[in-house]
Amino acid sequence: MKASDLERKKFDKALDVIIELFNNLENDEPIINFKDDVWITIQKAKKKYGDEMVDEKLNTIVMETLSWLELEDVVLEEEEEATEEEE
Repeated sequence: MKASDLERKKFDKALDVIIELFNNLENDEPIINFKDDVWITIQKAKKKYGDEMVDEKLNTIVMETLSWLELEDVVLEEEEEATEEEE
């Protein structure tokens, strides 16, 4: 397929935008670093019982565990930014 000069310029510009977006990506750091055996067990459970059920169970367990900690005085950056935007 032959492209005209205009099409080629549009493609080059779009490609530059994609490359710029890629270069500006941040690494996605996991919140919890599961051990390999835990990760495998989670994958097996999701395959057998479904993503939604396993996600719900794990969220319930994690929230119950974290409820034992005193965290009311901790403010995350995201919460601070949301508060500033509301003002």
